Amino acid sequence: MKPNWLLIRLILVQVFIHACMTGMRMAAPLLALRQGHSAAAVGVLMSLFALTLVFLSLPAGRFADRNTLRRPVGIAILCAASGTSLAVFWPVFPVLCVSALLAGGSAGSALIALQRHVGRMATNQTERRQVFSWLAIGPSISNFIGPFAAGIVIDTAGFRAAFALMAAFPLISWWLVRGAPEQAQPEPPDDNGRRRSWDLLAEPKLRRLLLINWILASCWDVHTFVVPLIGHERGLSASVIGLILGAFAVAATAIRGVLPLVAERVEEWAVIFGAMLMTATLLFVYPTLLSALTMGTCSVLLGFSLGVVQPMVMSTLHQITPEHRHGEALGLRMMSINASSVLMPLLFGSAGAVVGVKAVFWAVGSTVGMGARLAWGMRPRRPPET
Repeated sequence: MKPNWLLIRLILVQVFIHACMTGMRMAAPLLALRQGHSAAAVGVLMSLFALTLVFLSLPAGRFADRNTLRRPVGIAILCAASGTSLAVFWPVFPVLCVSALLAGGSAGSALIALQRHVGRMATNQTERRQVFSWLAIGPSISNFIGPFAAGIVIDTAGFRAAFALMAAFPLISWWLVRGAPEQAQPEPPDDNGRRRSWDLLAEPKLRRLLLINWILASCWDVHTFVVPLIGHERGLSASVIGLILGAFAVAATAIRGVLPLVAERVEEWAVIFGAMLMTATLLFVYPTLLSALTMGTCSVLLGFSLGVVQPMVMSTLHQITPEHRHGEALGLRMMSINASSVLMPLLFGSAGAVVGVKAVFWAVGSTVGMGARLAWGMRPRRPPET
């Protein structure tokens, strides 16, 4: 499935509302530091961008199941724009915390509705892999646009102007999504109102998939958190460490651009299984590397291996969950990822202080290696020959 105009529009919707969040995630902590707040306070502020979705993801998923696309995305856009606008008029720490909660929760809620809609646009497994590969490029673009635009405006016009620009980004998303066609809602079975989101976990494949997703999300967190520590130990400059992390992001984006071209010749379980084995190997090797060049090379390879996973996870999730509960399943996935983003840096920091950063890499690598058996168990069962 080639990226038609509707799919491009939906990717851009995601880009601009997510860029609002990523720009705020850079600008708000920077303003707090300049106002004299402690590093601990800034850490709390940063965690608020992910904390909302730990509690909001499941309700957002169920709301998307009931209301298709424009209404959930429209409410998310309204919350993102209004929450960010508060920081324009009252750029003080308590208001920045409110803005962080609203921006983070809105970006995740809109993403759940968009993922649900895009997944139902596909007519077969190959198209589903393709559309999720295209959609996965969006966050990589917004991770660049948001902080870069915010930084330029802060240096030229100040923090208020930067917050105003971030508040304008969701309005662009609304202009793009307001004309998008809605889809027919699948008819849910009559369950007398007894349906609960946790009932989805009765499906063994979904439990296995969410565990795989959580393990690999931890790899993103450990790379982002620990590489600066290793770089500091090696005596690398801040710009070189940033380049290593940037190479990881570019590689993850590039491989997602390639996936739609090979979607017909790959199966989800095989891609995930191979990516987990490759990731485990790279995590064992990474902390033994001494030069910036070798660390950068390993970072690129790790970006390739982790970048292919999300589209395959999303495609599999849509195959193994009921059509009328796709939003809930996406909410469960989003909740686990954001819980990881809140808790894992704290765990990595404590473990690194006790056993060293090398051991953190090796522990996560061992977990990924052992978790590859979960991906192997996702392969389809072929009937025995007679």
